[in-house]
Amino acid sequence: MDRVPALEEPLKKLLGGPTAKVMAEHLDLHTVGDLLHHYPRRYEERGQLTKLAELPLDEDVTVVAQVADARVHTFNGGRGQRLEITITDGSGRLQLVFFGRGIHKPHKELLPGSRAMFAGKVSMFNRRMQLAHPTYAKLGADAAEGDDTVDIDSWAGALIPIYPACKGLESWKIAKAVDAVLPSAQEAVDPLPEALRDGRGFVSLPEALLKVHRPHSKADIEDARQRLKWDEAFVLQVALARRRHADGQLPAVARRPAPSGLLDAFDAKLPFTLTEGQQKVSKEIFDDLATEHPMHRLLQGEVGSGKTMVALRAMLAVVDSGGQAAMLAPTEVLAQQHHRSITEMMGELAEGGMLGGSDLGTKVVLLTGSMGMPARRQALLDLVTGEAGVVIGTHALIEDKVQFHDLGLVVVDEQHRFGVEQRDALRGKGKQPPHLLVMTATPIPRTVAMTVFGDLETSVLDQLPAGRSPIASHVVPAQDKPHFLARAWERVREEVDKGHQAYVVCPRIGDAADEADDPKSAKGKKKAEEAETADKRPPLAVIEIADQLSRGPLQGLRAEILHGRMQPDDKDDVMRRFGAGEVDVLVATTVIEVGVNVPNATAMVIMDADRFGVSQLHQLRGRVGRGSAPGLCLLVTDMPEASAARARLNAVASTLDGFELSRIDLEQRREGDVLGQAQSGVRSSLRMLTVIDDEEVIAAAREEAAAVVAEDPDLEHLPGLRTALDALLDKDREQYLDKG
Repeated sequence: MDRVPALEEPLKKLLGGPTAKVMAEHLDLHTVGDLLHHYPRRYEERGQLTKLAELPLDEDVTVVAQVADARVHTFNGGRGQRLEITITDGSGRLQLVFFGRGIHKPHKELLPGSRAMFAGKVSMFNRRMQLAHPTYAKLGADAAEGDDTVDIDSWAGALIPIYPACKGLESWKIAKAVDAVLPSAQEAVDPLPEALRDGRGFVSLPEALLKVHRPHSKADIEDARQRLKWDEAFVLQVALARRRHADGQLPAVARRPAPSGLLDAFDAKLPFTLTEGQQKVSKEIFDDLATEHPMHRLLQGEVGSGKTMVALRAMLAVVDSGGQAAMLAPTEVLAQQHHRSITEMMGELAEGGMLGGSDLGTKVVLLTGSMGMPARRQALLDLVTGEAGVVIGTHALIEDKVQFHDLGLVVVDEQHRFGVEQRDALRGKGKQPPHLLVMTATPIPRTVAMTVFGDLETSVLDQLPAGRSPIASHVVPAQDKPHFLARAWERVREEVDKGHQAYVVCPRIGDAADEADDPKSAKGKKKAEEAETADKRPPLAVIEIADQLSRGPLQGLRAEILHGRMQPDDKDDVMRRFGAGEVDVLVATTVIEVGVNVPNATAMVIMDADRFGVSQLHQLRGRVGRGSAPGLCLLVTDMPEASAARARLNAVASTLDGFELSRIDLEQRREGDVLGQAQSGVRSSLRMLTVIDDEEVIAAAREEAAAVVAEDPDLEHLPGLRTALDALLDKDREQYLDKG
């Protein structure tokens, strides 16, 4: 039987079942290689202790500190006992609390003057920070032999690695496990080509692993980090470069607009001039469409920058060339909205073959899951015969029954809402691979685009069309200043009095089918538990808020509700009447987040704004200020002023620049969220690289990767790189990259 390579050895063989089980379940670590790539989050220096004054609330922390004093208190008439220990690091003090029988061991071991590492969750009690029942390990001379001690001198130098830990497996226990597997680092296969490694002066991979886990100096840490960041950036960029290279070999039909055809006729009837940005981006797209390889382009632009117009012109160019174009929208509301606005913009050009339609025109059809059978049958017939040049639809477009005559272009709106399989299924409906245009209104910093969408060319629309109005945004602290909330409703009334309309957005629907409300459902149970522990009420709901507003501050105004569980005809009816000005206030969920365009709506109040992400708030805000009157967006929250949630809302209120906001969003979230979401939900492969801070590394790795792949597309001469690529591209990621 073949020997298992050292780095693929299962952890349970080396560490024992219980430890390996916790590592697998909570940290997703299964092999020796996984553990070697579980890097310290930071390093403590003996003599330079953590600043206790800066500990984050509600987070699991590991601190090194000295015991200042310890006292036992009794309560319940002497029946209960509580041990309170104060620890200090010179910058601040922190209370440790132990109850009941759990007080005896720490009372005996944690004597004033002793030093230890402590791990636990930071909570607040009586306005003081505390760790309740923390685990601890005594340090250095204070340590006696045993499990809960750290022999600090056996660790190199004065730097103590602090690992990302979990309940039941503290940082020091992970450190001991790393000690057990560290000798295997010598067998790590180096993914970097030798010339690249020597050219950039990097240490070898075994040396980098040794230095990152057991550094003797800060220079060791720096050497290791530079090297390990490069590994991650380079291997990912090689995967994307191979994908670009493979796409470049695929055939596609070149699609060039016919002179004096449908596109020219459409342009001639536009009542405005395209912005410079729209013209530039259109040229990039038309150049791609004219090639005999499939276009793969990401079009990102601010909310309201005119992406739909650019996409429509690309679709008409393809129809001009004899092909068909499909636009995939994430929700029925958005698909209907796109269909309505596109047919309005095209006028008689959208009525090809119909009475009164233009000779140059084509049919524009809508296909959604809830359409009636006759309409659906007709739409399917129009697609298969080629009668319809343009189709706009939801996931219904992906079904097996849907056949195209000659699909030439797929436009995916709001890319992050679609799974890889769904995009792939639509692209598979062309006789040859169709061109692909992906649109998003959530601006992505360049580094993220290079890391996550490195296989797509990127176009950016950062100019707003003329006539768009500024939007003022303010945070409304409802808990601290209730009169601010009262004033918010007055502002809504004032806007309606001027003849305008308003949105009120809530995080939840609040109907009987709302699973998150149902205490019997798994989601409901989890929500209730979370609410109880966080002392937080459930999120506000559309149905309740609409009722309160109609009977209270907005009494007399014409208010309607809109949410995703309404019947499609009812949704469409509400949106149509809101668009026609027959509804003053629309109380809705985030179903209005993308694509809804009502220029007369000038005010938006977002309830429980802290429960939405930065990009979602930016998207929602983009629904107002779409006409000539200025927009107003009020972010209502109960969160206290010092909280991270308030900082996030202040950031949204302070800028309308989506690229700036996406950068703030990234800095506040963990990296894996970003890459995990884009990579089909799989665990992020990035442990050392941070896409915001390591822009230069990513850009340089991209260049090196392109050169390597151009010279050796199958990596025949680079077995180490091929091995690393196989490890990065487990089955899920392989499919993700194959399907794009």
